[in-house]
Amino acid sequence: MFRSAFSFSGRIRRTEYGLSYLAYMFVLSLLQVVFPPEEGTGNSLIMLAVFIPCAWFLLAQGTKRCHDRNNSGWYQMIPFYAFWMLFAAGDSGLNAYGEDPKAAGVSVDTY
Repeated sequence: MFRSAFSFSGRIRRTEYGLSYLAYMFVLSLLQVVFPPEEGTGNSLIMLAVFIPCAWFLLAQGTKRCHDRNNSGWYQMIPFYAFWMLFAAGDSGLNAYGEDPKAAGVSVDTY
């Protein structure tokens, strides 16, 4: 879980996507508490410096979750599609974006 979290290639399961979303929300909430947005304090620059990698992380994780559903990463731009990605199962087996993350580590012998 969370291998190459900033990469846009591959597939992830619902659990990893959900935890990624919670981590994103936690970091941004903590940031609001520690560095409240006030004029003239420079907190905006700190918030921007943290927000950019957090947004990249969430977009990368969303893209990989879209790939698990055998869709382009652009699908995450559809309003409320993030909820669909949280609750809908991914494709089983190999798809255009890689191996099934559920089957990772499970070897199947074929005769």
